[in-house]
Amino acid sequence: MRPHLVLALLALLAACGPMSPERAYQTCSERARAAAGPTGSIGVGVGSGGPTARLEIGITSDYLAGRDPQLVYDRCFRQLTGAGPTRPLIL
Repeated sequence: MRPHLVLALLALLAACGPMSPERAYQTCSERARAAAGPTGSIGVGVGSGGPTARLEIGITSDYLAGRDPQLVYDRCFRQLTGAGPTRPLIL
């Protein structure tokens, strides 16, 4: 096998490794918040083209299935890091 191909494969496998606890906390906290209820934002503005408005609503499958946000957080953290959460979920 060619050396550069081997290095590329090793780099690809390394990228599949566990995530840092800090990054997992951020990712899993967002997922748990989404499981707690619908998320959304509203934007209103005025520009040269006149008034504008924007509405976004997000509903996740975790929320629709009625999953406990704490369990969503714990499962997500374990999947991303291979270990239990390093700090509690704060919604």
